Amino acid sequence: MDTRSVSSDVRTLCVGATEPHPGTTSLILAEMSDILQELLRASEKAACIARACRQEETLFQLLIEEKKEGEKNKKFLTDFKTLADVLVQEVIKHDIGKKFPGLEKNIAGEESNEFTNELGEKIIVKVCATEEETAQLLLKVLDNNEAASRALARAVHEEVLLSDPALDSLNINIPHDSIAMWVDPIDSTYQYIKGSSDIKPNNGIYTKGLQCVTILIGVYLIDTGLPVMGVINQPFATRDPKTLRWKGQHYWGLSYMDSNVCSLQSSTNGEGLDKHSSSPRHGEHRQNAYSAVTSSAEAKNILGSLTTICRENLYFAAGAGYKCLCVVQDLVDFYVFSDDTTFKWDSCAPHAILRSLGGGILDLSECLKKIRHKNILSDQPHLLYNKEVEGAVGADRFCNKGGLIAYRSEIHLESFMDLFSKNMTLQNEEN
Repeated sequence: MDTRSVSSDVRTLCVGATEPHPGTTSLILAEMSDILQELLRASEKAACIARACRQEETLFQLLIEEKKEGEKNKKFLTDFKTLADVLVQEVIKHDIGKKFPGLEKNIAGEESNEFTNELGEKIIVKVCATEEETAQLLLKVLDNNEAASRALARAVHEEVLLSDPALDSLNINIPHDSIAMWVDPIDSTYQYIKGSSDIKPNNGIYTKGLQCVTILIGVYLIDTGLPVMGVINQPFATRDPKTLRWKGQHYWGLSYMDSNVCSLQSSTNGEGLDKHSSSPRHGEHRQNAYSAVTSSAEAKNILGSLTTICRENLYFAAGAGYKCLCVVQDLVDFYVFSDDTTFKWDSCAPHAILRSLGGGILDLSECLKKIRHKNILSDQPHLLYNKEVEGAVGADRFCNKGGLIAYRSEIHLESFMDLFSKNMTLQNEEN
């Protein structure tokens, strides 16, 4: 897969290709634990860059650039990309490629690495061999702001130490050329730019604000399209009231063959979660007492159905990655969204984590068809990450066309979908 953005007009992206990429071979194996450890480090360096870019308002104002029409998410009237987005994406590619040569060719993400400065000069943003070279490149992007360029270059080249001992005992090898990655360098860019820091959560869920910003790195199998590893980094999880500095939090999961390991399993006394068991919060789940998170822009009939089922347990939040994280954290049972304005880079990482917990992310429209025709959820229609949407153009080629439903436990999925489908029918009849 080409390392340039899927939104670039000059890319040669080959999603779903099963032939090895030039320079790679199936004999090149890597331990999945080593790959995950590197993804954690890359995500944390990305989080440090995101925090650094927000630390100084003068610097931050230099980083905003409005997206071109062809790159915009049609959900929003205005959409932005920032140099922080681009830098984060390029750092992840660079660091992964440095540790696992050739693997960076299989990484794609949301952002184009082409940036235009105020003089109209087009500059390809990349991580150079040295900090000085990166600073000189950023100097062109930032219109000769030397202090800002050097600060960002320092963050880009800084060594970040982050690991998880839970991965040390994992011993599974996988060929380099069998996997590819989707990266969302800064999900919920609007919240990142707006920078609200005083939003109060509702039962642990933030409707908006910096807490809704996430960095998403998902790994999938090229031949099947199923996600196998994922990292979600929340750069602005908590804020120190005295120093006003932000501290992040990260989550990871691996689901490959018979192995399901997740960073959250330590909270269940090390016993893990059986694929078909309920999560701890669901142990005494009352009938029909479901909770869900969705977008405030959701369609009227969808909202009506969810409100009927969830009542006061229906929540709204910004950011597809963050809404998925709410399910991962067990704050809600489901994330439901019917529109086609989420993308593979939004869902791949959380999908892998949810699979490691016994859940997943399914195509909502396909689920509704199965419920209506068979009343069962056999052969679950998981989102796949190795195929483009047929007939689509631009970024829409990589959208989740049928919407999605994210869940952590299978035990209530069919019952919820049955209720959801019936209420959808009632809503449609009333309208």
